[in-house]
Amino acid sequence: MKFEKLKPILKTTAPIMLGTAVYAFALLYFIIPNQLMEGGVTGITILLNYGFGIPVFLTTLLLNLPLFLLGWKMLGSSQIVYTGVGIGSLSFFLWLFERLISHGWIAPFQTEHDFILASLYAGVTLGLGLGIVFRFGGTTGGVDIVARILSRKFGWSMGQIILVTDVIIIGSSLLYIPKEKILYTLVAVFIASRVIDFIQEGAYAAKAFMIISDHGEEIADLITRDMERGVTLIPSIGAYSKMSKYTAYCVVSRQEIRRLNQLVRSVDPRAFVIISDVHDVHGEGFREE
Repeated sequence: MKFEKLKPILKTTAPIMLGTAVYAFALLYFIIPNQLMEGGVTGITILLNYGFGIPVFLTTLLLNLPLFLLGWKMLGSSQIVYTGVGIGSLSFFLWLFERLISHGWIAPFQTEHDFILASLYAGVTLGLGLGIVFRFGGTTGGVDIVARILSRKFGWSMGQIILVTDVIIIGSSLLYIPKEKILYTLVAVFIASRVIDFIQEGAYAAKAFMIISDHGEEIADLITRDMERGVTLIPSIGAYSKMSKYTAYCVVSRQEIRRLNQLVRSVDPRAFVIISDVHDVHGEGFREE
């Protein structure tokens, strides 16, 4: 009975912890050995490590703790609880991997020439870790908390706040590392952002068709019969003609795009068709939960 109550919590906290483990591994296996950088509070902890040799796990915990308490007070426990999970597990895994590396149980990926390879792998693993954390409602703390508070208080864009702080922090790293490493860092940051989007939006992508035609019902019947795909008919009125009609909305896999186009054109060659990308499709005919 107790396990049943804990199951929903574990289904969220376990992936967040997995994501922070991957993120911590990326920092200590790819980023720090090659003197690359990161943004946010993590970037500050890396700078302190480069400049003074302070362990990353310690500064991560010490810098995030007051921000977490401030976020708890300003944003409330419901919005910040999984951030606490992210901060705690990130600090733990940073400590764990630092111990494993210092004892020689893990040999970090360190190169003197092929930094593009290091930045590529760093970007993929950083993005994978953060993508998992974000997908399940967690964060790794730091600037995310500050951005939420400032966004709520002043209406500023969270993306702009995070971007400005990242530019300042990464720019400050010029005091300790060569500018070439900053350029490699930007490669890693860009790739990480793409991977985060990929995980957030879902690995399964499909195409949504919006078909505006005077023969909407006939097209919908044909799609349902020949392709066995569900279609939604949306009542609509042409702004110019003032004529009532049905707009057909249908989602299909990429392999079915050509077939659906052919069916539409066979009924109404003048149909107005809008095709857009959709991600993470759930339901009958697609991914079932």
